[in-house]
Amino acid sequence: MNTEKYPYIKADVSAQFKFESRGPNGAIKKMVIYKLLGTLADETLLFNLGFGDYNEMEESYNDLTVSNNEDRLKVLATVAGTVMEFTAPYEKIAIHAVGSTPSRTRLYQMGINAYREEIETHFKILGYSDDCWQEFKSGINYEAFLAIKK
Repeated sequence: MNTEKYPYIKADVSAQFKFESRGPNGAIKKMVIYKLLGTLADETLLFNLGFGDYNEMEESYNDLTVSNNEDRLKVLATVAGTVMEFTAPYEKIAIHAVGSTPSRTRLYQMGINAYREEIETHFKILGYSDDCWQEFKSGINYEAFLAIKK
C-alpha cells in the first residue's frame, strides 16, 4: 500500500504493534494485536486482527472509541503495514478481521475495495455473508473478512 503510514513499533510480544495517530485531536495511541484462533483444515494458522485506541494503564485497546482525527486512510494503511510485517515470516497464515460495529466493518470493506488490486497480490480475500465464506466481490456487504496469504 503506497498510502502514507504512521511509523509503528513492534512490541515485545511479537503479535502487537503500537503507533500514534496525529491530527486535530492530538496524538492518539493505537494498538494492533494478532491473536491465534486456531488452524484451518490445511494447517494454515488463523489469527484475529484486533485494533483500537491503546490504553497504556490497562495495556489493552478499545475498539469502540471514535477518534475522528481526520487520518482514516493513514491509520488503515498503518494497520495494513502491520499485516504485511506480521504475516511475512509465515508460509501458511490467514488473518480474520471484523469491525466492532457494522459501520466499522463497512469502513474496512471500503479500504479493501480501494486497494483490492494491491492486496490481492499478497492475499486471497474472502468475505463472510449469508452464513458462509465467499470470494470477495464488490457490491456485497460482508460481516467479516479473511485474508489468506498466497
